Amino acid sequence: MSAPPLALVHACLRDGAGGSPTAVVLEEARPTLTDAERRRVPVEAGTSHAVYVRVHPGEPREPTVDLRFFTAEGELPACGHGTVAALAYLAYLASRNGAPEPWRATLRTSGRVFDGWSEPRGAHFAAAFDPGPVDLREPTGTERALALTALGVAPDESGPDVRVAAMGRERLLVPVPDRSALAALTPDLDRLRDACDRFGLLGAYVYSPPSPSGSLAARMFAPSIGVPEDIANANSSACLAAHLAGQGTAELTIDMGDALGSPATITARAHSGSRGPRIRLGGTASVDHTRNAPGV
Repeated sequence: MSAPPLALVHACLRDGAGGSPTAVVLEEARPTLTDAERRRVPVEAGTSHAVYVRVHPGEPREPTVDLRFFTAEGELPACGHGTVAALAYLAYLASRNGAPEPWRATLRTSGRVFDGWSEPRGAHFAAAFDPGPVDLREPTGTERALALTALGVAPDESGPDVRVAAMGRERLLVPVPDRSALAALTPDLDRLRDACDRFGLLGAYVYSPPSPSGSLAARMFAPSIGVPEDIANANSSACLAAHLAGQGTAELTIDMGDALGSPATITARAHSGSRGPRIRLGGTASVDHTRNAPGV
């Protein structure tokens, strides 16, 4: 059986450039890859993440699409920029077939069902989706101390606003005084991995204060899942949006990836929901090329 086609999609572009390279693999009606092979694809494609997409035939006008996300370390329950990449690629395919715009779908992951949509924006594609509810809590003293030490952030730099946020998996949200302090971070990644493994955390998302217009910068360190630093981490951005919504900031424009030479931007808008703030996450993406998935 031939290998499934692979697209390299740059998700969450900034001003039409940069973004997070993401491998998007279209799977056939029955499984063709083992999970070990799925873990190999992002490594051999030169990306941090891969998203595996199965579009169910015979569905109504808005199709149902199954998504699975992998890094070199294993499967993730969710991936925000992987979802943006998948939506953009499916809209790209639909546009070639003359489908109406915007392209919409019902998306399914291992834990939830939600809506997503995408449409052309010049040479690129804008995509957005509902990432689901966010649970927030204060970290324990030990969680806070070990993570801040590994990040190289002094307690007085982060202040009292550190939070643990859960969207599929918990991660730490850590404020720093400004963008300069954020850019200067040089975390001890081995130490951070040990701390995250100990507490079951996805990683640490460090961010600068938002401007009056909601613009800020962030960096996501996730060595426990094989991603020392993520170019764009949309789900953690959604967690931050839910947290800051309680402080009166409803719309965010979040810059990431500068430390890695691949600038990325994520948008997040909060609105009221039955369980607290609900978020609409968005980004633009470019479909660079397609080929066979390597090594499978």
